[in-house]
Amino acid sequence: MSDFTIPGFNLAAFVRATLDEDLGQGLPGGGRDVTSESVIPASARFAGVMDSRDAITVCGLPIAAAFFRALDPDMEITLLVDEGARVAPGTALMRLAGNARAMLTAERSALNTVQHLSGVATLTRAYVDAMGETRARLLDTRKTIPGFRHLEKYAVRTGGGHNHRMGLWDAAMIKDNHVLVAGGVAEAVRRALADRVADVICEVDHLDQIEPALAAGATRLLLDNMGPDLLRQAVAMVAGRVPTEASGGVRLDTIGAIAASGVDYVSVGRLTQSAPAADIGLDFSPL
Repeated sequence: MSDFTIPGFNLAAFVRATLDEDLGQGLPGGGRDVTSESVIPASARFAGVMDSRDAITVCGLPIAAAFFRALDPDMEITLLVDEGARVAPGTALMRLAGNARAMLTAERSALNTVQHLSGVATLTRAYVDAMGETRARLLDTRKTIPGFRHLEKYAVRTGGGHNHRMGLWDAAMIKDNHVLVAGGVAEAVRRALADRVADVICEVDHLDQIEPALAAGATRLLLDNMGPDLLRQAVAMVAGRVPTEASGGVRLDTIGAIAASGVDYVSVGRLTQSAPAADIGLDFSPL
C-alpha cells in the first residue's frame, strides 16, 4: 500500500478499519457509499487538490495517500510538501487524479487523519518555539486517543517534540497512587528495581522526596506541578545525577520559564489531548 511506516503501527489495518467504519461494513445495508454509487458513474474520474486554509505544520500526508490508494491502487498522487513542513494558508499539499468514487469515499477518512495529525504537529511546534533557546526537550504523554497513540506520537515527533514512554510496558512511572500503596517513594522505586525494570521514573511532589528517590535508584525524576523557582531548587538538588522532567499545568505562556529552570524535559499532555484540528480542504474537478 505504501512505503511509509511507523514502528509498531499497521498502516494497512488502520486504513481498512477506518474505511470499514465509514462504510458500515458488517451492518445491515452497509459496506457501500450509497451517495457516490448512486450519483457518480463508475467510470468517472476526478482530479483533486488538498490544501491548507491555516498556517500549519504538515503531518499525515502519506497516510492520507494510503486511504485513496486502498480504493484505487492506480490513483496518481503527488505529495507537494514534506512531513513537518511549516506552510502558509493556501498552500497546496497534495495533488491526485483517479477514480471519482474512490476519491469521494476515501475523502473524509483521509482529511480527518491529516487534520488531526497536523493539528497535533502544529501545537507541538508552537510549544517548541515557546521554549526558546533552552536545552530542555518537549515530551508528550500517554494522554492519547485510543487506537491513535502511534499516529499522535508520530505527529509530536513531526512537530519537533519527543516521545515519552510509548505505553505501560517500556518504563516504570511511579506516581502518587503507587507511592501511597508502597508506603513511600523509596520503597516504590526499590520494588520496581527488584523486578528488574531498567527505566524507573519517579514522580516527586515535594523537595524532600528527591533524596529518597535518588538513593533508592530512580533513573529519572518527574517534578510534578512545581513552578519555575521550585524547579530551579529541585534541579540544583539533583545536580545532574539523573535527568529531570517538569510536568503538570504547563501552558504556552508558562513553558518558556519552566524550560529555563534547567530541567532536561518538559512533558505536556495537551499536545495530544487538546490539539485543535487543522483546517485542511480537498477540492475536486471532473477529468
